[in-house]
Amino acid sequence: MSTPYPFTAVVGMDDLRLALLLNAVSPAVGGVLVRGEKGTAKSTAVRALASLMPDVDVVAGCRFSCAPTAPDPACPDGPHEAGPAVARPTRMVELPVGASEDRLVGALDIERALAEGVKAFEPGLLADAHRGLLYVDEVNLLHDHLVDLLLDAAAMGASYVEREGVSVRHASRFLLVGTMNPEEGELRPQLLDRFGLTVEVAASRDPDQRVEVVRRRLAYDDDPAGFAARWAGEEEALRERIVAARELLPRVVLGDVALRQIAATCAAFEVDGMRADIVMARTATALAAWAGRDEVTEEDVRQAALLALPHRRRRNPFDAPGLDESKLDETLDEFGGHDEPDGDPDPTDPDPGPGPEGGPDGGGGGVPPQGSGPDSGEAAGSAPESGQAPVPAPGAGAEQQPARATEPFRTKMLSVPGLGEGAAGRRSRARTEHGRTTGARRPQGALTKLHLTATVQAAAPHQRARGRSGPGLVVRRDDMRQATREGREGNLVLFVVDASGSMAARKRMGAVKGAVLSLLLDAYQRRDKVGLITFRGKGAELALPPTSSVDAAAARLESLPTGGRTPLAQGLLKAQDVLRIERLRDPSRRPLMVVVTDGRATAAGSGDAFAPALRAARLHAAEGTAAVVVDCEAGPVRLGLAGTLARELGGSAVTLDELRAESIAGLVKDVRDVSATRRAA
Repeated sequence: MSTPYPFTAVVGMDDLRLALLLNAVSPAVGGVLVRGEKGTAKSTAVRALASLMPDVDVVAGCRFSCAPTAPDPACPDGPHEAGPAVARPTRMVELPVGASEDRLVGALDIERALAEGVKAFEPGLLADAHRGLLYVDEVNLLHDHLVDLLLDAAAMGASYVEREGVSVRHASRFLLVGTMNPEEGELRPQLLDRFGLTVEVAASRDPDQRVEVVRRRLAYDDDPAGFAARWAGEEEALRERIVAARELLPRVVLGDVALRQIAATCAAFEVDGMRADIVMARTATALAAWAGRDEVTEEDVRQAALLALPHRRRRNPFDAPGLDESKLDETLDEFGGHDEPDGDPDPTDPDPGPGPEGGPDGGGGGVPPQGSGPDSGEAAGSAPESGQAPVPAPGAGAEQQPARATEPFRTKMLSVPGLGEGAAGRRSRARTEHGRTTGARRPQGALTKLHLTATVQAAAPHQRARGRSGPGLVVRRDDMRQATREGREGNLVLFVVDASGSMAARKRMGAVKGAVLSLLLDAYQRRDKVGLITFRGKGAELALPPTSSVDAAAARLESLPTGGRTPLAQGLLKAQDVLRIERLRDPSRRPLMVVVTDGRATAAGSGDAFAPALRAARLHAAEGTAAVVVDCEAGPVRLGLAGTLARELGGSAVTLDELRAESIAGLVKDVRDVSATRRAA
């Protein structure tokens, strides 16, 4: 909309608003990552902040927004001569999830550079965002290499574009704001660390506050201009406060006591590296300037820790973000340079407790939405799914209490055979934009990665016809060759887990959950999507649709109840339905099905229950689905049914011990080879 929602009209969200304002005061803080469920005004608050930012003076005609008083000496549009300045509003640039690398950093015309010797550069979004605000919605869905480029530019204050030895550098300093829904997948810890601050947001549970949110939003939708006019006074006052805080910032003193508290806090919470210390120091300084003080206090350090440390303590996707505030207070007291008895909190503290928006940032507050489902309750008190009659087979009767997973371990890599073209990742071989060069082809569309040798070879035979008799080379558009590269892709790893009574009878479910948890951690590290199907009792259930959130899969796995019969065929048929739909949604992402079972199928009636499972397995083999069976059979008597199932799937079987201790490279066979062997037999 042309009239943005006023920042001062946002209800609640105190931590979010404070984090955004601190970055507006001091962009050196390093940006803010906003994590929260959908519909919590994340995007509204970010867009509202842009209208609060003061106007900027730029050099007239400069595409890179150079400041007239201190232009960038290496500006591609420079050198700039003294001239009139042009004032314009601070830009807010949005980076879409599907943006290409050239759209982000800019495009260099390789054809003109080679043929004409002209360095023609088209600026990208990083140039547009210089001295402004760069907003990335759903930053966790952005390709990793784009996130790396984005955060490198934010950290260095400059963007570098290099193509075959031709390079361009320009200034790129901006306020970076990323928003994400954790249910859709996490950022890697290395990337989380690059964001200065993080804020967890959730919708208020206070009815009065929710009523006020609805009232204001309806008023804004009915008359945006009139609604904004009613808040114009508050907006102007806040804008003036930002300007005043910016002017005060260079004079704020960060004393030795505060600096020691910052260092002690980062050490106490075992934060990796030194970036957290630096960010905390800058944040505490910005907090003091925002409050109108010229010296950092202990309360500034405490607030800085709550904003800068929670996301840096996350070691893997299964760790819950957050900070132990009692431990924080103890550390600040110990290194505060004064002695105060432990006990009740200071009655003069102006912030005695969390506000109405508190929750995810508070100690022990955040419970994932998945945990409130039907699987999270006491499993022992529910009726068995397999009917009322007792079942003679051990463990196949009533539903069991959910078993706790054993400690996860490092697994060997499973991969999909062949060469794919899916999203960039770290599992299976694929044609990618980044990786080792394997050949060359004529460009299809804009040239992005030049294969210089192939280009010269294509141009060389035509030099005499082009009038070239001396040294040098005449290169034309038809001679250009695009480099083809091979790297790794992420796959869809679909877990099909046997949760029947036979799995729980010998207390194996804890080990099985530990193995699946380990594979989930491996999928997270290799940038895969994951899905979870369980089968027990009367049928199969899609416990988690394919998603990038492996921690959501881990939460569902942890609360997984066991018991009942083993409908193996239904589990495989459910997997076929899920994979069919996913092939339509994302045809370039190849699937890898991991079946976790002992192979002992049972049915409600009489007859062989394993034969339907074998028929379902052949359907997967015919569709070319790569598969691995994790054989959970144990005990002195082993039937080897998991191995038979793996052969019909066109894959391989691996035991739990082999998954941990032995190399399983190549266990996933090429389905075409298996099919050929079956026909020959």
